[in-house]
Amino acid sequence: MQNRAHPYGGLADELAGSAFSPITYVAQTESTNADASKLLGDPQHFGLSIVAERQTRGAGRKGRTWSAQPGTALLVTTILPRTINAKDVWVVPFWTALAVRAALARYHVLTELHWPNDLLVRKHGKVAGILCVSRIVGNTAWLGCGVGINVHRQPGGQDDIVPAPAFCDDVARVDRTALLLAILREYDATLDRLDDARGTADLWEAAAGLFGTRYRILKDGEREPVDATARGLADGGGLIVERDGRTETVNLADARILR
Repeated sequence: MQNRAHPYGGLADELAGSAFSPITYVAQTESTNADASKLLGDPQHFGLSIVAERQTRGAGRKGRTWSAQPGTALLVTTILPRTINAKDVWVVPFWTALAVRAALARYHVLTELHWPNDLLVRKHGKVAGILCVSRIVGNTAWLGCGVGINVHRQPGGQDDIVPAPAFCDDVARVDRTALLLAILREYDATLDRLDDARGTADLWEAAAGLFGTRYRILKDGEREPVDATARGLADGGGLIVERDGRTETVNLADARILR
């Protein structure tokens, strides 16, 4: 039985009948993604969201950290309530980003999608990041969708982070419990999109206004970044760019995007 004493405990009733109704809350953990990874592959944990008040080893892409003071962020990893084809794992972060963007918009926090896994508030900075975890056996994949959203700005909080992060508070007051509810409802309403990886990628491209967007890219092993113009998403999640009259694909694992 779910513990309704924690801040998100009442959401089980709100989500009655949804595949995303199970929610576990911890005051502190190393990483909600690490916690979810241990549960992937077990159907009894399908649809479970693990929410933490604080992460001691929150992770971003390529080994970077996600830092958030207690009470400031929504830190959650949601295990998909079904398996997907292993060849389509790449599209899950883009699907997740669309859901988070839609949920934030409900509370008047309008965001821009930034390849590969960020949501930005114009003129303020990065407000949310996405990092998914997976377990793959043959053609079958189990996924956990990790989301970190900066919600409440505290005086002097996170001033040491470069570039400086944005918070929902910069544009609108948002309740973290209500925001999680909105995200889980978006997941529930759009889950079938994962059956069409290319179609979901196209939706992300359109929502991001990707074509023609300028990106500054620092490739692994190189000292100087390059500027390129985005042309689309490749199957597999790479960014198709044009620079110096040539087209190339920047793979997720091979570069860092500078803002």
